[in-house]
Formats: sequence, structure tokens, C-alpha cells
Amino acid sequence: MNSVQPTDVILHAFDWPYGLVTQRADLIRQSGYKAVLVSPPMKSYQTKSGTPWWQRYQPQDYRLIDNQLGNTEDFILMINTLSSFGILVYIDVVFNHMANESKQRLDLQYPSSQDIKAYRKKPRYYQKQRLFGDLSEPLFEEDDFVEAFGILDWKDKWQVQNGRITGGPHDQGLPTLRDNPHVVEQQRNYLLAMKQLGVKGFRIDAAKHMTIEHLKKVWSEDITHDVHIFGEIITDGGATHEEYRLFLQPYLEETSLGAYDFPLFQTIYTALQKQGSLTALIDPYCFGEALSKERAITFAITHDIPNNDVFSDLVMSPQREALAYSYILGRDGGVPLIYADLNTSGFLLEDDTPRWEHAWCDPKMAARIAFHNQMHGLPMVHLEANDDLLVFSRGERGVVIINKSARPQSIDLNWPQALLDLLSGQQFESDGEKVTIETPAMSSRMLCLAKAQS
Repeated sequence: MNSVQPTDVILHAFDWPYGLVTQRADLIRQSGYKAVLVSPPMKSYQTKSGTPWWQRYQPQDYRLIDNQLGNTEDFILMINTLSSFGILVYIDVVFNHMANESKQRLDLQYPSSQDIKAYRKKPRYYQKQRLFGDLSEPLFEEDDFVEAFGILDWKDKWQVQNGRITGGPHDQGLPTLRDNPHVVEQQRNYLLAMKQLGVKGFRIDAAKHMTIEHLKKVWSEDITHDVHIFGEIITDGGATHEEYRLFLQPYLEETSLGAYDFPLFQTIYTALQKQGSLTALIDPYCFGEALSKERAITFAITHDIPNNDVFSDLVMSPQREALAYSYILGRDGGVPLIYADLNTSGFLLEDDTPRWEHAWCDPKMAARIAFHNQMHGLPMVHLEANDDLLVFSRGERGVVIINKSARPQSIDLNWPQALLDLLSGQQFESDGEKVTIETPAMSSRMLCLAKAQS
């Protein structure tokens, strides 16, 4: 089902214009990424002065790409350019709902009558952007939506999968699509059009809001063949938590699709706190605190965390996030997803530069990715672990050391060869039997055989 190799680190180019991704294609390749995830390529509201990121998650039409990030022509150029550098394209797919346009109109026709008039006024332009279907007709009408009510109880599975996501009691919310043959057909048409353009991966936005039955109808074998698919199912922890049992467990049991590894994220987040213990990272899957490595999308941050107030307390300090990335890219298992934005979130570093604008291509991030790509398939063996120190090897070719304490930590490794730390460029010599390595406070080492790098 999945032709994408699990070594493929994905760059999440969150809310980047498609043209910017095209411009940066060679730098993306040089940094070690094998895939790029872009924001939803659909029609959504845009203005000359720009629109906020969440507007991309309120589709008006599936049958063409025309949004603040670019159009179908920009998107195709991006795919072709990335492909020439050996980089795959993944897209964000929004199928749970359509745009909230209740302030402009009362009907539930998508696209609106006004948008269809715009298509008729500029037929040559819109036909160039068309992916499938007849643009003179609506994509969806009132019968394609469930009855409107806002979700009040987020632990009530029926409400979550039938109600509207709203911004509060005075917000009409996002019109939720019904699981009916017409909706399923249009969604499948969109995915087939994307596959035909060369898209190799799909992120299912708001997957917990869609029923398993609806997901299975859309993501059938002809769609899932030869592509990598993963759902966004936000949970507050692993197998012992209620949200896991309500939403993630049925999805994992009843589909073969991948998913964001929120259980592992919560485990990493807690372990890296001052009161946490790195021993929790020895084998989190064994304790239900991580997904199986074949289906997991691993991360240190997703776009929802810094861009939504409800999750913003899960943003780690830059030092802790760096340790989280060393663990994610050093371990065996999961497909790592590296977040990058254009200062969408407004989080700044100490020097007042945007937190995630350039972190994706920082030399240390590239070094972590290089380690990940070199160590794929090698067994992971834990050598030492306590509250503040975690050490594991990758076969006989690599070692990862994570020190979250406030002081340097030294360790003697039984290792017959010199080791090179890819993060610092520092080399540690062996006496033929052991290597002594000191790791500074709140830092990590990603060590490879020195001669392998020469």
C-alpha cells in the first residue's frame, strides 16, 4: 500500500506559498528532506492583502486550486520542480467541512453563487485551474451537510463526528459534510486528480471528526495504493487516556492508515520537563505511550500547537525542542515531520527572529536528518538511562546521547572506533575498547563512525 520509505523525513512547509517551496527545492534537498507537506491545495478565500492561515482550512471548492498560496499552475510547477530533485509532495486534505460563510449568506451551496459567477466571468483562467468536474454547477448543496449544531462535549464521539467545529456560542461554525454517495464521490475525484498530478502523500485534517465508515469509503484501496496517508487525531496521551480510546484506537484498529503520534509527543514532552524522566523514552510503545513504528508520524511540534491558544502551553523551549528532535531523528521508527512556518505563530527567539522560519534548514537540523538517513534499519539498543540521561546505539554505526540536566554528563562507551558528533563536528577517539564522551548540559550528541564520514 505504501511505496514511501520510512526514512523519508517530511518538511512541513506550513502555509508557505507554493512558489516559495519551488524556489527552495534545492535547499530542501540539501537539508536531507525526502518529502514536503504543503497546506491544502483547494479553493479558499483570499484577498490582495492576505488572509490568516486558518482560511486555508475552510475550503470553498475542491475542483480547482486557487487560494492565498497559489493556484493549480503554481502547484503543478512546484510538484515538477520538487520531483526533479527527488522530493515527494504531500498535501493537507480538508474533507470534514467547508468554509464558514454564514456572515455573507444563509444557504449551503459550495462554491457560492457569487463564486460560480466569477468562474463564468473568467472562463479561461478558471479552466486552467480546474482539476475535475463541471465548474458551472455547484460542488455541494444543502443535502450534502448534516444538521447544524456546535460541538459542546468533546468527549462525546457522536457530537465530535456530527457537530460543527465552532469558535464559541456566537459562531455558526464550519458546515459539516454528510457521508453520502455524492460527497464521497467528489472527495475521491479530488484524491484521484491529486494522484494524477503526482502527489505521493495525504494528511487527513481533522480525521477524528470523520466517522471510520466515511474514511473507509473515501480512502479505499485504489486511493491508498502507492501513497502514504496519515490522519490528524489529536489526543491528550496514550492508550490509558479517554481520547485515545474514543478516537485513535478505533482508527488504528479499523484502518491501515498512519497517524500523528500524539501519544509519543506527550511522552517526550513530559520526559523532557524538569520533573520528568528520560527513562520513559526507553520503549514507550511497550507501555501504550507511542504508536507502532510502521504507522507513526513523529514530531516535536505540529502547526496546531503554536497557532491555537488551547495548545500553546505544549510549545517546548528551543533547547527542549532540540533534544526532542535528536530523539525523534535518532530513534528507530516512525516518519519524522519537521515543522516550519513563515512566522505565522508569532513565536520569537531571544534575538527576536521568528522561531520556526529557518530552523528547518539550520545546520544542526540537517545533521540530525543526516544521522536519521544513515541509520535507517539499524537496531536500536539502549545503553544507559536515568532521569536526566538517555544513551542508545544504532547497530554498530551510531550512538545518540541526550542530556537534559543542568550540568555536563560524561559516559564511557564500549566502542572500538572513533566517533564523530554530527551536531558539533567534535571527534572522540577510542583506545580500541572504549570511548569517553562528555555531553554539555541541556544538549545532545548524534555520533557516527568517524571513518564513515571521511
